[in-house]
Amino acid sequence: MKTIYRIIRVIIPVMLIAFILICRYNPVWGEFYATTIYPPLSHCLSAISSLFSFPLNEVLIILFVITLFIIPILFRKKGWKGIIIREGEFLVWIYIWFYIGWGINYFREDIYTRLEKSPAPYNESQFREFLRDFTEEINLSYCSDIQIDRDNLGSSVNNYYRKIAPELFLTSPNSYQRAKNFIFSRFYSAIGVGGSMGPFCAEAQLNSDLLDIEYPFSYAHEFAHLTSVSNEAEANYYAYRFCVEANSKALNYCGYFGILPYVANNVYTLLGEEEYQRWREAIDDEIWSDYSESIEYWQERYSPIIGKVQRWIYNQFLKSNKISSGRKNYSEVIGLILSLEYNK
Repeated sequence: MKTIYRIIRVIIPVMLIAFILICRYNPVWGEFYATTIYPPLSHCLSAISSLFSFPLNEVLIILFVITLFIIPILFRKKGWKGIIIREGEFLVWIYIWFYIGWGINYFREDIYTRLEKSPAPYNESQFREFLRDFTEEINLSYCSDIQIDRDNLGSSVNNYYRKIAPELFLTSPNSYQRAKNFIFSRFYSAIGVGGSMGPFCAEAQLNSDLLDIEYPFSYAHEFAHLTSVSNEAEANYYAYRFCVEANSKALNYCGYFGILPYVANNVYTLLGEEEYQRWREAIDDEIWSDYSESIEYWQERYSPIIGKVQRWIYNQFLKSNKISSGRKNYSEVIGLILSLEYNK
């Protein structure tokens, strides 16, 4: 019995951590995990979590925190040394669960490597071509009253990822996989989070406060993470493609609206303030009105203090997981569009 206990307590976690570290420093192993281990594992975890209408991931995080407070009570007779050892072991298993359950996807090969393409260097003429197309399409797709059928959107997103998964080396989703609304959406609104990936139970999670104009893009973005995508720019790219390729003017508008902030940032940075102002004038006023309303809507719910802390933590988290640009990775979706669609 002691031998079995020692294997469970020491040898197994050491082997799993060693596997995680190998994947971290060897993208080939990371790709092996993403295409071989993660698919059946995520389907299994999602099957379990699909039995619950709420995100099981949120409940587990609460239980993890409670357990950290209970351990000192349960092991008080072993003294502080024994308590620290038990809490350390518990945190190690949370670490292992996070990475084995989903987190190793951070270490897989990027989309350029998988598609055997090279990221295009900045080319002003190509960027201007993209900008002309974007400006024309977002104006044409404008809808004054967007009403999204949130209950049925999941099937469309699920079918979209099943279609693109083979050619992009993604995990093809099962029909029971759907995004769920946060239990504590008000808290996530306060820290400025519209959605997240639940790594412990393979759940895509969304903020129920999302506006209809934001919901489809956010849904498709978070669902991308469920299909083994860790890169935020790549998730944004698939969300954009899902919306603009849909047979729905409302969804098309949601797609262009979803990348509008990143386009605006690139125009200002790459072309300068004067051209930025001219470009702004080329976008219909109604679109900027929607954009302003969205900003005001979230500012009313945002808490600057905890929001800034969350942004800093998440920025450091991304950088520690080989996303060197941190939160700026989201805006790199424009580079993906230029490389995959405009690079001649």
